[in-house]
Amino acid sequence: MNEETLIILKPDCMEAGKCGAVISRFEAEGFTIVASNVQLLSSELLQEHYAHVAHLPFFPEIESFMSSRPVLVLLLSGESVIARVRALLGPTNSEEAPKGTIRGDMGTDRMRNMVHASDSPESAAIEKARFFPGL
Repeated sequence: MNEETLIILKPDCMEAGKCGAVISRFEAEGFTIVASNVQLLSSELLQEHYAHVAHLPFFPEIESFMSSRPVLVLLLSGESVIARVRALLGPTNSEEAPKGTIRGDMGTDRMRNMVHASDSPESAAIEKARFFPGL
């Protein structure tokens, strides 16, 4: 089934110059970039995007990290793209991610794990509307 997923190449990915390497892995899987933009994420956007954890004590650290530099936001399309991208990424905690996955090869910890990806079709639709309104 063809679907879309939202990807954020996080500040650690941008700082390390790994965007091309990450995008190459997506393209090698046959995914299509439907939309992209570079943006500095605002506090308001981050509170909305991370609403499920915004009330927790560690949220200020997430907010500080995610707003520390511009990020690259992508909308990818492809066959079963959500599940396949999440498999390419590996577990959220880069320290637990196996080699050969994006996080296992490039990430450093739970937060500095290179990439955010939608976790379901419902999340992908909400995130698409949040980051690419009108698309």
